[in-house]
Order: sequence, then structure tokens, then C-alpha cells
Amino acid sequence: MNTLTANDAKRNFAERLLNAQREPIKISKNNEDVVVVMSIRDYEELEAMKVDYIKHCFENATRDLAQGNVVDGKDFLDTL
Repeated sequence: MNTLTANDAKRNFAERLLNAQREPIKISKNNEDVVVVMSIRDYEELEAMKVDYIKHCFENATRDLAQGNVVDGKDFLDTL
């Protein structure tokens, strides 16, 4: 992933937008990474993966609960 400073990103912004459609661009300010610019297609795919993961976790939790595979919260915290 290409990294640019905020000032570099401001210059030739239209070109940066075109580049971001091919691969994400990380932008830093004051030597700290602050944002990633990516295509809308990549963003939508990332969001869909997050939704799929949450569904997967919920299905596993529902199955565990139905099978009685549960842990008492207090016991769990005490073991930590």
C-alpha cells in the first residue's frame, strides 16, 4: 500500500483518486497514519465481509447455546 503525506495527497488530488481505485492509499499527517482512501468497491466488499463475520459469530453462538456449550460470565472473568 502506497503511503502519502496529507500535503502530497492534496496535490494532484484527482490523480490520487484514480490511484485509489486501483489500490488503497494510506495518508499520514504529522508522521502518523490517519486515513486510508480506497475504491467504493473495495469498501463495500470490506463491509460485506464484516457483516458475514458477524452472522457467522451469531450462528455459532446460537448453536453453542442450543447445545448447552455456555460458560458462566463470573467464572470466565475469575479465570482471567
